[in-house]
Amino acid sequence: MNIVVIGSSNTDMIIKVPRIPKAGETILGGVFTTAAGGKGANQAVAAARAGGKVAFVARVGDDMFGDQAIKGFIKDGINVEHVIKDKTAPSGVAEIFVAQDGENSIAVASGANANLSVSDVLNAKKQITRAKIVIMQLETPVDTIHAAARLCYEHGVDVILNPAPAQPLPDDLLKYITIITPNETEAELLTGIHVIDERTAGQAAQILHDKQIATVIITLGVKGAYLSTPEFNGIIPGFKVTAVDTTAAGDVFNGALAVALAEKRNITEAVTFANAAAALSVTKLGAQPSAPFKKEISIFLNSNN
Repeated sequence: MNIVVIGSSNTDMIIKVPRIPKAGETILGGVFTTAAGGKGANQAVAAARAGGKVAFVARVGDDMFGDQAIKGFIKDGINVEHVIKDKTAPSGVAEIFVAQDGENSIAVASGANANLSVSDVLNAKKQITRAKIVIMQLETPVDTIHAAARLCYEHGVDVILNPAPAQPLPDDLLKYITIITPNETEAELLTGIHVIDERTAGQAAQILHDKQIATVIITLGVKGAYLSTPEFNGIIPGFKVTAVDTTAAGDVFNGALAVALAEKRNITEAVTFANAAAALSVTKLGAQPSAPFKKEISIFLNSNN
């Protein structure tokens, strides 16, 4: 496996509504669907469909949702040797409101994701230390993420950390990260810089560099992504599409980015590839159902040159 994803798996309960409800408000006329989700699972599926050989380290419940999730991973060619069925907690679920303009509001019940442990990571050590890139997010315990990042650092494996959902992180974890991929909100929480343009993105990136992270990519939605490395600082433009659902755009970006880097594309090409994959994902409803395949991404890139 050239990519290992360590993280969460959820079943998404999606209600399509005219707009996001306000506190205490009930909106009628929604359309209900379910879809496979969870940031870790989304990234694993996105990477597999973009052409990566992917293994997933995760916990699901010993229930219908867990069974469905594992079947989906296998269908996408993901190695599930270290997807554990938890006997003590249900599968994670997310309740998602999706507005007509594509914006969303999400609440998550972590379930088995909260039990993903350091031992689970160590049991997957063979796959993790042989990977080219490991991707992680923040829907599982930070202690587990910290242990995995340190293991990767000790074995020379590059780590992409998508610091979402946003939360403060210790410098002792960040020093093990090769690439960090916050959005504007997450970048502000980590650095204190309100990211509104290229200048402020650069300021936030410098603070993260000072925490020993070599590559910072701040995702900026339709504008693209701000890339900061020792050799390059600037915005890699995004692609204009009609948004239907932005739920998993960041996850698709990270999965596609990992694939491009594992294929040894340079970092600017990799971010462009990831931007294209993310743009395609927002044109479809659902998290994992929206992840595009490599051929789709290539056609999209060729038509937007």
